[in-house]
Amino acid sequence: MIHILKNRILKGIVTRQIEPELSKEIEAAGSELRSLIRKKFGRSLHIREIDTGSCGACESEIIAANNPVYDLQRFGINFVASPRHADCLLVTGPVSKNMLLALKKTYDAMPEPKFVITCGDCALNGGLFKSSYYVEGAVKDIVPVVLHIPGCPPSPLQIILSLNALLQKA
Repeated sequence: MIHILKNRILKGIVTRQIEPELSKEIEAAGSELRSLIRKKFGRSLHIREIDTGSCGACESEIIAANNPVYDLQRFGINFVASPRHADCLLVTGPVSKNMLLALKKTYDAMPEPKFVITCGDCALNGGLFKSSYYVEGAVKDIVPVVLHIPGCPPSPLQIILSLNALLQKA
């Protein structure tokens, strides 16, 4: 306990304020997302995320989208551990040779109706890794993709806005 107190005194306050403009934008986009999810699914949207060989930046942004600032769960999005419980597959990274079979099996294990979203430039076309000997290619060449979230990496707000755009079209 003394160690924690000492660190607190030495470091001071390390949190930062959220800009009011950003907070309003998150709330507006999130409220719209919540209503679209309820209308389309009648419950939460369950997502299974799979990394097929990325650098980890997209995963960091997905994790940030689940932190208390963005909190995707309050908008009706739940990340699930099993593809059998998922409505959607969120794929990051180019498809590496060792993840090709895992991606196909994960997609096949999902119940119908199902859809795939790619996140980040690497998942779209291989990105930085596309000329690597160990990359099979883009996700869309292996499984059908309905939405791509652009960016390297996309911000949590961009993820929310892209999901909004998808659900408005569907």
